[in-house]
Parts: sequence; C-alpha cells; structure tokens
Amino acid sequence: MSKKDKKDIEKEEIEISETQTIEAEEQMVEEITVEEKLQGELKQEKDKFLRLFAEFENYKKRTSRERIELFSTASEDVMKTLLPVLDDFERALSHIEDDKEAEELRKGVLLIYQKLVNTLEQKGLKPIKIEKGDVFNADNHEAITQIPAPTEDLKGKIIDVIEKGYTLGEKVIRFPKVVIGQ
Repeated sequence: MSKKDKKDIEKEEIEISETQTIEAEEQMVEEITVEEKLQGELKQEKDKFLRLFAEFENYKKRTSRERIELFSTASEDVMKTLLPVLDDFERALSHIEDDKEAEELRKGVLLIYQKLVNTLEQKGLKPIKIEKGDVFNADNHEAITQIPAPTEDLKGKIIDVIEKGYTLGEKVIRFPKVVIGQ
C-alpha cells in the first residue's frame, strides 16, 4: 500500500469515527429527551395518584362523619313525636301543683315524667336552656309574638317561654318558642 492509500484510509476512518461520535451524541441527546419526557410523565402520574389518594381519604372521613351523625340522630323522628308528650306532662304538673288534694297524683305523675326525661336524656335529648330576660337571638329562638315590654330593660329580650327547645346530640330538633318585648 502506498502512503496515499494509507492516508485515504486514515481519513475515512477518522470520518467514520466522527460520524459515529456525532451519531452517538445525537442518540444520547435523544435518550436524554426521552428520559426527561418519561420523568415528566412519571411526575404527572404521581401527582394524579396523590390527588386521588387524598380524595379517597377525604371520602372516608366524610362517610365516617356522616355515619356517626346518622347514629346520633337516628331516633330524631321518635324524639320529635315524644316532645308533645313531654310538654303535656309539664302542663299537667304545673296544674296539679295548684291542687293540694291531688298530692299523691302529683307524685306519681312527677315520677313518670322524671323517668321519661331521664330515658330521653340517655338517648341524647337535651333541653335548650333559656330564661326570661335573655337576649333574643333569631338563630337560636323562634319568636311567637311581641308584646310591649313591662320595663325598658326587657326590650328585645325574652319575656316568656311558650315551648321549650331541644337538641339531639349537636342538632337542634325544636327551637324554643318565645315571646319578646317590644
């Protein structure tokens, strides 16, 4: 082989080597972009997963809270139907107290009333405590009527309680019915 042929072969080898190097670099750049693309897709999928997981956790908490609330207020209809009976007992007791001859009857009715109240309290029923002279709040009281206030300091305040209010657990099942001063 002549020197010229050797130089041509070396040039060809260098060109091939450079071409291979360029192709290798292009392949590396292509692999990097594919890797970046895959990383981006992986990040999106992780984000979707975390959001779905958080949504499921919120769903579990919400259904658990609703189930507890349902159990605590499951007897709401029964309680609502018994409230007029409680009111009747209270009216009967207030009228029997006036009659001195019916002392034994008053004691019997009082025992039955207390037993009923204790049983309902065990099931979560609680009376809403309000007194004459408390400030009227439309969110917590139901105004039946307004009458002229006997004194200036009773204006806008509760003068009389017509019907007691009750809560079952944390829920108000009957608002107290009141008369307010004008």
